[in-house]
Amino acid sequence: MNGNTLAKAGRSCLLAVAALAVVAGAGLCAGGGASFLEGIKAHEEKLEKGGPVAVSPVTRPVVTAGEPYQGGTFAVLARKGEIGRYPCSSCHGKGQVQFNNGLQLTHGDVVVNHGREGNSLSCIDCHHPEDRDALEDKKGNRIDFDHSYQLCGQCHFRQKRDWLGGAHGKRVEYWAGERVVYNCTTCHNPHSPRFAPRFPATYAVPLP
Repeated sequence: MNGNTLAKAGRSCLLAVAALAVVAGAGLCAGGGASFLEGIKAHEEKLEKGGPVAVSPVTRPVVTAGEPYQGGTFAVLARKGEIGRYPCSSCHGKGQVQFNNGLQLTHGDVVVNHGREGNSLSCIDCHHPEDRDALEDKKGNRIDFDHSYQLCGQCHFRQKRDWLGGAHGKRVEYWAGERVVYNCTTCHNPHSPRFAPRFPATYAVPLP
């Protein structure tokens, strides 16, 4: 078979494939109604200009942050509603606990792994020694649980500065509208704040 014969055979194959595609497409349109392209052309509703929706209402409880920010005021996700056994005063401050293993039953799931080795934090380093429904910083200031970032920032001041500017943490719901950000404890467990090491997510097949 010479070159001309091969070329003719190739053209015949291409024409056959094209014919099959046309027939298949016609069959789909005949059996399934209008084609996708016809559906687009028949669409009469006008789309609003401006691209995708940028603002979505935040439905979770928030508080106004008590910190200065170059963009004005902003809101933070509230914390107290996420604490299962809040208020703490429902047990603390009620006198002596009258049942056995009270600490294990109520706080057995709390593992304190916060602070450098040999200088780890204890409960009273963050929790107010008298008002159990509040936190306390090293200067003796009472801090509401909803504003726990004020307590975290006394040690993690670099992260707090980045958080205020938007370089650390996350914004809630899209990128426009009212600025609402995650609280420190939204992402970090306050008792064991360090994230567990893990491999980054990837679509690549692992190497053998």
